[in-house]
Amino acid sequence: MKRPQKKIWNGNVRDAALSILMEINNNQAYSNLLLHRTIEKYTIEAKDRGLLTELTYGTLQQRMTLDYYLEPFVHGKLDGWVRELLRLSLYQIVYLTKIPSHAVVHEAVEIAKRRGHKRIAPTVNGILRSVLRKGVRSVEEIEDDLTRISIETSHPEWLIKRWIELYGIEQTTIMAHANNSPARMTMRVNTAKTTRDEVIASLEAEEVEVRKGEVIEECIVSSSGNPTKTKAYQKGFLTIQDESSMLPVTALDVHPGMKVLDMCAAPGGKTTHIAEKMKDQGEVFAHDIHDHKLQLIEENAKRLGLTSITTKSGDSRNLVEVYGESTFDRILVDAPCSGLGVIRRKPEIKYVKTEADFEGLVKIQSELLDVASKLIKPDGIIVYSTCTVEYAENSGVVDGFLERHVDMEKIPLPHLDGNAKLEIKDNTLQVLPQHFESDGFFVAAFRKK
Repeated sequence: MKRPQKKIWNGNVRDAALSILMEINNNQAYSNLLLHRTIEKYTIEAKDRGLLTELTYGTLQQRMTLDYYLEPFVHGKLDGWVRELLRLSLYQIVYLTKIPSHAVVHEAVEIAKRRGHKRIAPTVNGILRSVLRKGVRSVEEIEDDLTRISIETSHPEWLIKRWIELYGIEQTTIMAHANNSPARMTMRVNTAKTTRDEVIASLEAEEVEVRKGEVIEECIVSSSGNPTKTKAYQKGFLTIQDESSMLPVTALDVHPGMKVLDMCAAPGGKTTHIAEKMKDQGEVFAHDIHDHKLQLIEENAKRLGLTSITTKSGDSRNLVEVYGESTFDRILVDAPCSGLGVIRRKPEIKYVKTEADFEGLVKIQSELLDVASKLIKPDGIIVYSTCTVEYAENSGVVDGFLERHVDMEKIPLPHLDGNAKLEIKDNTLQVLPQHFESDGFFVAAFRKK
């Protein structure tokens, strides 16, 4: 006999946040996708959506720190959902000082009553009231540097250790804290249709505050308002995209009339950027292994008024048989990766990735580059990019590619080299989240000798 399902607590932000956290923990779902779905499912009002986002991301981002705070107060085993409820409640008590602590405890007890048996609510009440009486312990009590940084930034020790080896303890600490800060709202102007200044004027007329981006000419940053509700967005003048994600296409150096391949295209942000850079003149072939994701690319292209894009599904490692060798002027290999550069947008990544994941990813990344080397014309350019800060997936893949293909060479990054805000070393760019409040990203470019 099935247990009766609990009724959805419509409009209750904390219960909705708890549902998201449980889904992430139990099924490794993505927080950004669940947020949109839960807002509709729980009929969360517009005025409460910001709080739902804050509770969800904040509790996720600080999970290990919250567990450290809770540990002295928890005796015995707790069900997974009860622990999530305690994390959620403690996050509000410690980090959201505008919410009265007694209100947080009351709400947690009410949720416990609705979701659990009669003994759960007193347990939740007792733990949280003990926290209020005694306060939480300081992370400064942790003597080991590695463990302390791990707990205070809520990143697994193995990850902090790898980053310290790559970037040093100071930059690692700054990066881990940056991963727990809110992501900026950045947009790309559709330069095939309009100019940046025209879009800025249009947005400001609708009371959306914006400023120019840090490193990309067509990037603008929003500090208030909802750009997706504006005339500029509806007319296809804007795409929501992180500024770092605009770097690979800028380095690709495309021109009108070219034949360009985007090997791992979904959801199409870089594909449409390519078409815009080409003034929608030429051919852009967008491939993705997941057939259902092609619709996202097509919808984006339609909204932006771009007609030069052709979408195709299938494994991009088989594209030599589809197109033949020496076919494309430009190829973008924005490869599948660990995503360790976008932790601030998907905080669950840092808890689910393991060191064992890198080997399989590096194999795929290398195979995609090998295929690209056959598909590119003799004078063409290949750009390799990832949204990770991991050496094995970035410079490690580049070095391996050059060892296997003595006819290929790494070249200076077109339109990025010389920018003082971008740290380019040995013709490769590694952006860290703290560099200009953007995602971690890697870019390298190749040409046949």
